[in-house]
Amino acid sequence: MRLSVRGPVEYAPTYAAMQSFTASRSEGTEDEIWLCEHPAVFTQGLAGKAEHVRTPGGIPVVATNRGGQVTFHGPGQVVAYPLVDLKRQGFFVKEYVYRVEEAVIRTLAEFGVTGHRVAGAPGIYVRLDDPYSHARLPLPQPSPNGGGSKPGFEGLGKIAALGIKISRHCTYHGVALNVAMDLEPFSRIDPCGYPGLKTVDLSTIGVSTNWNDAAAVLGDKLAALLPS
Repeated sequence: MRLSVRGPVEYAPTYAAMQSFTASRSEGTEDEIWLCEHPAVFTQGLAGKAEHVRTPGGIPVVATNRGGQVTFHGPGQVVAYPLVDLKRQGFFVKEYVYRVEEAVIRTLAEFGVTGHRVAGAPGIYVRLDDPYSHARLPLPQPSPNGGGSKPGFEGLGKIAALGIKISRHCTYHGVALNVAMDLEPFSRIDPCGYPGLKTVDLSTIGVSTNWNDAAAVLGDKLAALLPS
């Protein structure tokens, strides 16, 4: 696994580079993890709906081929792109997603923060009242109309968003961890398609760190959980 710290880079050329890397790789191509920081941009996934981008203002909106719906990237956020051959690794997609989320959980733990999964809503969340709590989240409640359980976000803030694409058994796109950023643009969208979903970063929950340190930890955790 090769770690590449790319730092501040434009989103669109990075997206194109991921596609090119994946299309041209062979069975022997080494897996890579790109660690990036993008200027302000909204990205829309394949499931994205236009109404979830409410007031973009001057921030560009880029349509992508990843899963999921709309999210925001901006300075102070670590965006990790694992470029992994799942067939060679022997991972199914669900296990891959679990491992990426686990890398974020372990990264947060390095800063004393407890990350949580929410059933049916990929990404990682923290308790707003006590980000250091290890108490289990309440189980999702059934929908009153019998349509199954809905994700339970009460008391939670989303600190990391996940969206991936699989092509020829290989992954691209990835996970974005909010470190110390301007969170205002998240109020212009329905993050990941959920109106009113609170978004937080490490800074707002009391953790003082910088992009480089957070990127180094996340990169190490991803490399450990996605060994080549």
